[in-house]
Amino acid sequence: MIAIGVFTTLAVLALVTQIGVVWLQAKFAPRGEMIAVRGGALHVVDLGPRNLAEPPIVLIHGASSNLGAMQMPLGDRLAQHHRVLLIDRPGHGWSRREDLADSSPAMQAREIGEALDRLGVPRAVFVVHSMAGALGARMALDQPDRVAGLVMLAPVTHPWRGGVGTYNKVMTTPVVGPLLAYTITLPLGLMLTDAGARAVFTPQAKPADYVDATATPLLLRPRAFLANSWDLTGLKAAVQEQVARYQQITVPTVVIHGDADKIVSVDIHSRAFAAAVPHAKLIVLPGVGHMVQNAAPDLVQREVEALIAPAVTRSQAAMR
Repeated sequence: MIAIGVFTTLAVLALVTQIGVVWLQAKFAPRGEMIAVRGGALHVVDLGPRNLAEPPIVLIHGASSNLGAMQMPLGDRLAQHHRVLLIDRPGHGWSRREDLADSSPAMQAREIGEALDRLGVPRAVFVVHSMAGALGARMALDQPDRVAGLVMLAPVTHPWRGGVGTYNKVMTTPVVGPLLAYTITLPLGLMLTDAGARAVFTPQAKPADYVDATATPLLLRPRAFLANSWDLTGLKAAVQEQVARYQQITVPTVVIHGDADKIVSVDIHSRAFAAAVPHAKLIVLPGVGHMVQNAAPDLVQREVEALIAPAVTRSQAAMR
């Protein structure tokens, strides 16, 4: 009888999850173009004027989110004067990733580069947040000619003490992880999403409409949640592998981090990264938490735009 009860409960939760997925995908429909790449497809939102001599700005979100986390505070305002490309990282938002376990920053940088090639974008200024800091650094290492400038916002760049949460390890466990993802993750997550978002913004206040405005609940779909867990569990080893190469980064680099960030340590990551990268500019914001782009959008915009004009000059010089 107990076994029948457990099976029935799981079946009901699985049905609720599938209904929830349909509801979420109708509520938060894709807003951009799907670009086919090896291993899946990337969802790209293209904003702002197209016919500019300057390189476009590519915005890439961190963990547990999608491109909406970068569009709300930065993308729309930058697009008033610049071409802006917002990208759902592989497996997140509306981007598809065939192999969920293949989660490395190197793979994600390669697929983003491939998508930009298909869009006819040879160079861009990259703005990356949080976990995407490892991806941005990898892009500068593996594809330096593509990177006209790099702005790192509260980035993950170095190994740290501890892990990334027991539940992420459980989610990457064969059988158990998918079972949980397709049963309890979505209904439970809907109850916890708002509180989780508030914690990420601390000590700043979360915008009242943030969760829906950024389509954050898309994370709770089974494959997206599993992709996020694989990203996080593999992140520490990935940055360990690339950290010794940071002194090879030659692209113009700006690092912006709040000293009140409880999610990503400014000392372990940004200070160490800025010290390793030749000529990197480090800006530490007193009293600011993890969501730098929301707390100081004017500053971030100025730093991004400061990288564009020199990039145009370098491109013009190269053409002579």
